Amino acid sequence: MDMSFTDWVGYLGSFVLMVSFLMKNIITLRIINSAGCFLFVIYGFMLGVSWPVIITNAFILGVNIYYLTRKKTEKTTP
Repeated sequence: MDMSFTDWVGYLGSFVLMVSFLMKNIITLRIINSAGCFLFVIYGFMLGVSWPVIITNAFILGVNIYYLTRKKTEKTTP
């Protein structure tokens, strides 16, 4: 199989995102989805700066981080 490293990063990102949607627990889903989004941000830069890929996945990564940190603070606050 003759694929570039960039292709591998893209396929890995796709796989991780697909797996994330199989999670029943929303926290686990957000953590795994964040890893996939991070891979896609890297992939977007490896493509020679593909802004649609970078912006979309950076936004989703930010939303995931927001809700993951919000959940932690809600649990620690009485």
